[in-house]
Amino acid sequence: DNMLTTLFLALLVTSTDSGLPWLNDTKAAEAFIDSAEVVIIGFLEGEESHGYKELLEAAKKVDSVPVAFCAMKNVWADYSLSSAAIALFRKADNHQENLDLTEAKKLETDGLVNFISMNEVRYITEYNQVTAVGLFDSEVKTHLLLFANRGTKEFTELKDQLGALAPEFTGKFLFVVINGAVKSNMRSLNYFGLKSTDLPRVGIYDGGSDMKWLLPKGNISTERVRDFCQSFLRGDLKVNKYTSLPSGHQ
Repeated sequence: DNMLTTLFLALLVTSTDSGLPWLNDTKAAEAFIDSAEVVIIGFLEGEESHGYKELLEAAKKVDSVPVAFCAMKNVWADYSLSSAAIALFRKADNHQENLDLTEAKKLETDGLVNFISMNEVRYITEYNQVTAVGLFDSEVKTHLLLFANRGTKEFTELKDQLGALAPEFTGKFLFVVINGAVKSNMRSLNYFGLKSTDLPRVGIYDGGSDMKWLLPKGNISTERVRDFCQSFLRGDLKVNKYTSLPSGHQ
């Protein structure tokens, strides 16, 4: 009998808990946004609203991104929303990307999963066809690039190391890792005059001026990468033609 009661309670808890966490005020929303590099909030009127079911399904598919729900309109206003929307918040460039539900009449789970994947820009984002969309849409046009071959020890170590440095340059650089071990990234390597056997290397690409620089060979330490980023911000790299690549490497 006890066993049955326990089972029944467990079922009750999971069924009420299987919904999305509710955010009832701006403080809760802020804490939620602060809890991860990328989060999603459904600003919807209720669980019966257009988009809730799809958001719930999408949340199950994209487990790398926390998802919550907010029905309080005074909170919507704090995020400059006047109508129902699904919003993605990311720390890497302090960006809020809104999917307006009044415009998206037909909303599908796959479409939402796609919206999340395309905009999932992190402190260090792995470059591919999908993430390229969010990276190039960002207002931050300068990328610090780590070229490394996935599967090597350096790939994981350097990705973690540079991901930890990235917050210092929020709003100035997006940190991107390019896997040199896949064919689809060969163009990016060629653009920097690199082959996968040359890796790991670090470069800067400035979308504003369409210029690029490579950090001279050597140990890829946090200090060297920080100095490299700071010299770019001071304008030293643009003056020093030496580190810019010869145009033969285009």
